[in-house]
Amino acid sequence: MTTVTQLADLVQDRLAAARGADIEHLPDPVEAAIAGQRFREFELEYDRTKKILFCYFKYAGRPCFTPALLREAQAIQRLVRGLFGDRVVGEPPLRYLVLASRTPQIWNLGGDLELFSTLIRNRDRAALRRYAHSCCEIGFTNATGLGFDLPVISVALVQGDALGGGFEAVLSSNLIVAERGAKFGLPEILFNLFPGMGAYSFLARRIAPGIAERLIMSGEIYSAEQLHALGVVDVLAADGQGMQAFYDFIGRRERRYAAQRAMYRARRLVNPVTFEEMTRIADLWVEAAFKLEESDLKRMERLVTAQERRGVRA
Repeated sequence: MTTVTQLADLVQDRLAAARGADIEHLPDPVEAAIAGQRFREFELEYDRTKKILFCYFKYAGRPCFTPALLREAQAIQRLVRGLFGDRVVGEPPLRYLVLASRTPQIWNLGGDLELFSTLIRNRDRAALRRYAHSCCEIGFTNATGLGFDLPVISVALVQGDALGGGFEAVLSSNLIVAERGAKFGLPEILFNLFPGMGAYSFLARRIAPGIAERLIMSGEIYSAEQLHALGVVDVLAADGQGMQAFYDFIGRRERRYAAQRAMYRARRLVNPVTFEEMTRIADLWVEAAFKLEESDLKRMERLVTAQERRGVRA
């Protein structure tokens, strides 16, 4: 015979199950936000179970940070930031924001060198400064919880080469996962310039400043394995296994997501990167760019040709 207490418990269990079923069928806020979005430079995919938004470079033109790609990157960041509203209560709508690439062997080949050359030749200092500050804004936003210390862990999943501004974008991420075949480098010194949109700020907070400076000034290409040994790359994966390595990493730490996020917040408290710091360095970069000689610009333009060839082959 069923007692009143047992009957009450049964009713409560069924109500809870019904509520759970209703929640499962509610539209996911991330899925709703990205539904119908169309980007030329990116492809978005969402893992609802793990609350991961993947943003894949797909490149409408050269595989670098063109103004069009920068605009779409800013639009995606605004879209994600909008998911959180004014404040975060309870479980966040998104845990991980992953930047990856659909282009074989290429993650991102850096700044728009063709644009740089044109603006320098035309003496358009204001336009070059706007470009540099846009890059700083994207990198700063990626590094600091979408600029508002939101509970999102930014991830660079590198399965191809990340050079120049591409390497800077990788460095702005909280977590760097790279396959062994990936290559990294800051070639700006080859045309008498330096990487001015985040490389120094982010590298000097991951490794010793002296080592960061040697890496920046060398102009050399580094393997993922070398950077993992230095402490720049967090997770080293076999070629073709980058995605699995990322899932393995967060799978092992799923119950420690809050602790992982807290650690990244602590990192920012101990060694804060400010937008003012980044833009002041970018302004130094602009001034240095306008001191380049014709021979430097020609070297830069040869790298544009190399970017185009690699993009066509890919």
